[in-house]
Amino acid sequence: MNYFELEKKYILQTYKRQKIVFHYGKGKYLWDKNGKKYLDFFSGLSVCNLGHCHPEIIKAVQRQIKKYFHVSNIYYIPEQIELAKLIIEKSFKKGKVFFSNSGAEANECAIKLARKYGSKKGKFEIISFENSFHGRTLATLSATGQTKFHRGFSPLSPGFKYAKFNNIDSVKKLITKKTVAVIVEPVQGEGGVYPAEKKFLEELRQLCNKNKLLLIFDEVQCGMGRTGSLFAYQHYGIEPDMFTLAKSIANGLPLGVTVVKEKYSDVFEKGDHGSTFGGNPVSCASAIVTIKQIDSPGLMKNISELGKYFIQKLIDLKNKFPEKIKEVRGVGLMVGLELFEKGNEIVEKCADANPLGIIINCTQEKVLRFLPPFFITKKDVNYVVKTLENILS
Repeated sequence: MNYFELEKKYILQTYKRQKIVFHYGKGKYLWDKNGKKYLDFFSGLSVCNLGHCHPEIIKAVQRQIKKYFHVSNIYYIPEQIELAKLIIEKSFKKGKVFFSNSGAEANECAIKLARKYGSKKGKFEIISFENSFHGRTLATLSATGQTKFHRGFSPLSPGFKYAKFNNIDSVKKLITKKTVAVIVEPVQGEGGVYPAEKKFLEELRQLCNKNKLLLIFDEVQCGMGRTGSLFAYQHYGIEPDMFTLAKSIANGLPLGVTVVKEKYSDVFEKGDHGSTFGGNPVSCASAIVTIKQIDSPGLMKNISELGKYFIQKLIDLKNKFPEKIKEVRGVGLMVGLELFEKGNEIVEKCADANPLGIIINCTQEKVLRFLPPFFITKKDVNYVVKTLENILS
């Protein structure tokens, strides 16, 4: 079967795909239809943070599937309630959540809640940041501070302004009487792996307090242990008023979560928001196990230590190839290596490597993005760095 031709014939051409057809995965490895084995250093875009086919997650999903796949949100769903309780206990201690299906939907919910909060005072403007990425619905696309994603979709949703990332003065200049919130990624992912400076987030929190603005953290890519803390805001020690999760929350099953502090948890009234599949019981069962597995001292320690080791090895590589590597950036196991030239060819060569292919990604054309599962080893890091060295030589 020619999957490449069939995909072109039947699927809208919105993805630039690599010519690989995976057959199955286990742990940190994937195998394609030809039997070639790959080390997965991308985790499906920070989704399978616990690797592929995690046995405890499989058990939880199987138990739930035998009970029921879906019931409407007009009924009480025990799996949702258990997951919501777990998330709040591990984050704000007091607050509420809304379940959706994706990161874009989680951010859409946060935007709607912020605007509902400000509606009585005529406040609706939301400040986001240049180089940000918040989703592909019309509202989250409008919040995204990258013009290349806007082309062809005008008119965008009004009420969004873009400040400069890590520049508090640029935020201050955009605040008006109509401003209701600021949304920011603690680590910009799609924008090229740019971590926020702690001082900047501290100043942002203070600025929002002063002007009575909601502070929203988009943790869709950088949350769920990726920084070395369960939630990225905990890594920085700065609490937002809301934060959003998706991607890795259920380790591969679709689920989005908007987490809201108690102070703002009654802004929505019944009927203000909804989602047919949001908080699907099977996804929730997976997420409960995922959170419990990720939130362990041993795994968090591995993320932090391996992240530092990986970044240092890439810095060493940069020193060997200063004419080819521009910069190394990252926090925890969210790492970017910026090149002076385009990086897609390197991505393909990594996949073709022997005896073990390597799955990585390139964003912003020149930034190699590494999002490995959390239980990689120094041996894995060394193999990836050595492969990159051979390719760059």
